[in-house]
Amino acid sequence: MLRRKVAIFFGSMLLGIGINGFIVPFHLLDGGMIGISLLVKYVWGYKVGLTLILLSIPIYFLAWKLERRYFINSVHGLLVSSLIIDLLSPLRGMFSVSIIEGSVIGGLFIGTGIGWMLRYETSTGGTDLLALFVSRWLSINVGMVIFFIDAAVILAGLYVIGEGILLYSLVTILSVGFATMTMTLIRSINFYRSV
Repeated sequence: MLRRKVAIFFGSMLLGIGINGFIVPFHLLDGGMIGISLLVKYVWGYKVGLTLILLSIPIYFLAWKLERRYFINSVHGLLVSSLIIDLLSPLRGMFSVSIIEGSVIGGLFIGTGIGWMLRYETSTGGTDLLALFVSRWLSINVGMVIFFIDAAVILAGLYVIGEGILLYSLVTILSVGFATMTMTLIRSINFYRSV
C-alpha cells in the first residue's frame, strides 16, 4: 500500500513537470484525457487537472461496474495527479528549451509518470484506465493501447492546434508511448524474474 502511494505521488510529480514545464508552454498536446484536458485549456482556459477529473467521470462509472479494484486503485491516482498538475502550473515557461526538446522531454516525463503508476496497478484514470481494460481483453501491451488512443486525440485536436504543432505533438505521444512501454516492460521482466 505504501509503495502504491509513493508511486502515485512520484508519477504525479513527473506528470505535472512534463505537462507544465514542457507541453503547455508550446501549446502541445498529449493524447487521452490529458490531451483533451489540454485542448480545453487552450480553447477556454480551464485548469488541466480539474478538467481531467470531470472528463474521467464516465470511465470511472465503467470501472466501478467492471472492475472495482481498478476504480479503487485509480481514483487516488486521478485525484492526486490532477491536484499536482494544477499546483505545478507555475513551472510554465521555467525551462528554456526548443519546441522539439520540449515535446520529447515532456513526453518522457509524462510517459514515465504514467508507466510508474501502472507498474503499481494504479493510474491517472481516464483513457489510461480504459487502456488497462483493453490491454487485458486483447492481451496486448498497455503502452501500445495508450499510443493508439493518444494518436486519435491528437488527430482530433488538429483543428485547434494547427498543422504546425501537430508534428511536435506526435513526437510527444511517441515519447509518452515509449516511456510507458519501457516502464511496463520493466515491470514484466521483474515479475518473470521473481517467478
